Amino acid sequence: MLERQLENDFNAYWDAGASLRERGYHGMVTCARGTSDHAATFFKYLVETRTGLPVASLGPSVASIYGTNLKLDGYASIAFSQSGGSPDLAALQKAARSGGAQTIAILNVADSPLGQGAEIVLPIHAGPELAVAATKSFIGMMFASLGMVAGMTQDAGLKTEFKHLPELARQALNCSWTSALEPISRSNSIFCIGRGPGLAVASEAALKLKETCHLHAEAYSAAEVLHGPVALADENLCALAFDASGPAARSIAVAIMKMRSQNAKVFKTGTRNAIGKLPIPQDGHELFDPLLQAVAFYRFVEELSFKLGKDPDAPTGLRKVTKTL
Repeated sequence: MLERQLENDFNAYWDAGASLRERGYHGMVTCARGTSDHAATFFKYLVETRTGLPVASLGPSVASIYGTNLKLDGYASIAFSQSGGSPDLAALQKAARSGGAQTIAILNVADSPLGQGAEIVLPIHAGPELAVAATKSFIGMMFASLGMVAGMTQDAGLKTEFKHLPELARQALNCSWTSALEPISRSNSIFCIGRGPGLAVASEAALKLKETCHLHAEAYSAAEVLHGPVALADENLCALAFDASGPAARSIAVAIMKMRSQNAKVFKTGTRNAIGKLPIPQDGHELFDPLLQAVAFYRFVEELSFKLGKDPDAPTGLRKVTKTL
């Protein structure tokens, strides 16, 4: 999938980002739910940390239930969706466009209500998502977000690094996290910790642990977990910490130390600190780390789901396309 995106779509992602830069918007809003909303979180942190522009997540109910007239002159609205078929997302996108925003949709199913209502459609070409719980589309949306932000910042150095990403993703698929299987399968609760762009992966990990393994998991930023939730850390709690290569690394390390001091079992991605290490490829651009962490985590959570006697492709009580108002 990443190879298809690199060959067929990267220029479209770059050009969309360059267009956003040229139009001089005051900021952006995002429109998404579930896994796609986690991709929107990744986009948010990329844009805010690399350009300084604010990015806000709008609740779809603002338009679909409350019928609010939005005032979005000078803004762009970015929708993220696998199917593009949920009525509330289409309603929010329509309201954003009526309110003056330029509308862009990052989609797997381009010919969908969300795609038809967007001024610019950026396909991710994930192919059929056969499992109920979306995976490929999340990775594809992360790739598209990276391409857009590279275009917004005109980062030629980052652009050249994309050619390595498919191979790095293959390496991530072969990373073994089996050391965490038994402790997490026996845990009463799991914290998924990240910061900045990595918070998106922590949020997605918590959702997939619920969906495919029926395990209680919650996502927190490395800072937010210290503002109360860390009180739950004890020998019955496990944590997955999605480490960062950049400035967020220190705060993640502080959160890990605090949880371990209270006897929680903490596993951390990366190569630093061998205790509880969960490997990912280390020779790519630092902005690629969250994407590679997500790839490795998906392989891990599939294995965990089977270990617990579940079917990760068909979680109980869920359908492939969730249509909400």
